Amino acid sequence: MSGSADRRSLSFGAEAAAYERGRPSYPPEAINWLLPEGARDVLDLGAGTGKLTTRLVERNLDVVAVDPLPEMLELLSSSLPDTPALLGTAEDIPLPDDSVDAVLVAQAWHWFDPERAVKEVARVLRPGGRLGLVWNNRDERLGWVKDLGAIIGHEVDPFSQSVDLPAPFTDVQRHQVEWTSYLTPQALIDLVASRSYCITSPEKVRARTLDRVRELLATHPALANSTGLALPYVTVCVRAMLG
Repeated sequence: MSGSADRRSLSFGAEAAAYERGRPSYPPEAINWLLPEGARDVLDLGAGTGKLTTRLVERNLDVVAVDPLPEMLELLSSSLPDTPALLGTAEDIPLPDDSVDAVLVAQAWHWFDPERAVKEVARVLRPGGRLGLVWNNRDERLGWVKDLGAIIGHEVDPFSQSVDLPAPFTDVQRHQVEWTSYLTPQALIDLVASRSYCITSPEKVRARTLDRVRELLATHPALANSTGLALPYVTVCVRAMLG
C-alpha cells in the first residue's frame, strides 16, 4: 500500500461513526452469489463497522471480523457483541491455517497489498474455499445522483473491473446487482463526510463540499423537502475458488 493510500485508509478511523451511519449495506442477491454453498465459517476481512458482517451474522453463519482500525471494530462490537472482532490486516490475518470456508472483502480490496493478501487469504481458507470481493458504486445515470457526483467526485471504479486474483485462485467470475438504498438527507451528508477524500481534505474544502451537498438537497426538484432519498447503486462482485 502506498503512503497516501495508507493514510487515506487509516483516516476512516476518525470518521467511524459517520461511516456507520452513511454507508449502505449490501443486497442479499450479491451475498448469495459470493458465498459458496454450505459455507459455515466466514471471515469478513477489512470489516470496518460491520456493514457486511451484520448481513452474514443474520444468516446464522460463524463469522469472524478483522480490521486494522480499533475505532471501526469498537462500533462493530457494540452492534454485534457475540461476533469475534480481531485487529489485523489482510497481509497478516490473525487466524490459523485452513480455518474458514469463505473470505469476503467489502469495499476494501484496493487498500491491500494484493500479492501478500492473496497468500494470506489462501493460507486461512480451506481447500476449495471461496474468496469474494464486493464494491458498492453509486449509479450516476439518474439526474440528482449525477449532480451529486459533480460535487463530490464521480464514482470511478477501476478496482472491481481490473482486479486480478492470481494462483492459487481459479475460476474468477464477475457479477453485478442493481438495487436502491433508502436513506435520510442526514445519512447522505454522513455518506459524503465518510469518504476518504473528504476526511483527508483541508477543513475549508471539506466544509465547502458538505455545504454544496446540503444546497443540492434543498434545491434539486427531486430532493427538495424530501425526508427520504432513493439512492441507486450498482454492486459489483468478484469471486474465485482456492484451487
